[in-house]
Amino acid sequence: MGGFRSGTQSECAGSYSYYQASQRVTLDPCPPLAGEQRADVCVIGGGVTGCSAALHLAERGYSVILLEAQTIGFGASGRSGGQILPGLGTDIATVEKALGREQARAIWEMSRESVRLTAELVVRHQIPCDFTQGYLHAAVKPRHVRELQEFQARMARDYDYHALQWLQGDALRERVVTDAYPGALHDGEGGHLHPLNYTLGLARAAQQAGVTLCEQSRVRQLDHGQNGDTPDGTSRRARIHTEHGCVSAEFVVVATNAYLNGLVASLEERIMRVANYIVATEPLSEAQVAQVLPQDDALSDANFVLDYYSLSADRRLLYGGEVSYTGQEPRGLKARMDSKIRRLFPVLDGVAIDYRWGGDVAITMNRAPDFGRLAPNVYYAQGYSGHGMSLAGLAGKLVAETIAGQAERFDIFAAMPHRPFVGGRWLRTPLLVLATSFYTLRDRL
Repeated sequence: MGGFRSGTQSECAGSYSYYQASQRVTLDPCPPLAGEQRADVCVIGGGVTGCSAALHLAERGYSVILLEAQTIGFGASGRSGGQILPGLGTDIATVEKALGREQARAIWEMSRESVRLTAELVVRHQIPCDFTQGYLHAAVKPRHVRELQEFQARMARDYDYHALQWLQGDALRERVVTDAYPGALHDGEGGHLHPLNYTLGLARAAQQAGVTLCEQSRVRQLDHGQNGDTPDGTSRRARIHTEHGCVSAEFVVVATNAYLNGLVASLEERIMRVANYIVATEPLSEAQVAQVLPQDDALSDANFVLDYYSLSADRRLLYGGEVSYTGQEPRGLKARMDSKIRRLFPVLDGVAIDYRWGGDVAITMNRAPDFGRLAPNVYYAQGYSGHGMSLAGLAGKLVAETIAGQAERFDIFAAMPHRPFVGGRWLRTPLLVLATSFYTLRDRL
């Protein structure tokens, strides 16, 4: 009988991930914040953005306290598909239209830098996260073929980016063995890694650099204060309150992304929290690997609501996709995801699904990341729109540069205009579901 078999963890309420089961990085104890504490900088959020900011600030000599509401890597940074890619969650044309060609080129080059930075951090801090290069952006229909080929030509012509190679037929099947794709762009600069081990590796490096990490320390109130001295000669420092403690700091970095949970209303209205889902098969045989992803690339397709996948270090297929805007698991989710894998790779019919889990990402209206300031001494970075594993690391570095007085690169991103989601608190989700349904239907045509 065909189909997938239930594995040992597939009935764990969708919460226990393969990444948790294969965690290799441990941290020194991270007790909750208690009492009155002082630091040069307080970072809110223990994902890639926050851990990178904390690490780069500590390396510059700042004292840093990082507050995480759950555990380090709890959010998308520890649950995602782990794809490390140049570019943004939106097309570069969107950036060019908003900021002009010169600034769009600067952002594109910084996105490439984010991939290099990821690789450098992995090597420098000896993070065991299985970083592997090679990425395929796959067309699903003829319209995608035209769009991807036009993108390849544009990036070579206008951005001097020549890492993209168009593959089809036998050349494509050397990298992904399926009849589902008429063609794909291969990008040798992209790749994939184990996101939880990577995030924990950044946190461990931050601890070693002197950062104080406080888990189970949800921020309940943020008072901006005032950076610098007041006219009476006193310094009004920001104050960050948790249930059992308070941090007094000169600077604050808000790095919560989808997990703001009401902390800053003006930021929350500019992002939509969207759930995404991943499954992990049992380990594949070498014969099965040769009929799936023989060169260990990561892949995502060109649909608006895209699917993505890669192999783990122990040769499981990690397959992600589907979305929910309501916080509830979509009906028929398991059957749809299992069916997609079966259609792509018939050789995997009957393979067990050992893990299923989900997590939230933050998307913006234009799918471009949202960087900026809430006050002269309070910085934020959010809204990576599913494209943040490498860019978040660079965001943390740019925030550290800005606090140290070098704001030019951060301000290029901060110049990108962003609008709140239409519909207010009650209508924004139904309106987005309606728009997504339109694009999903368009994907099928």
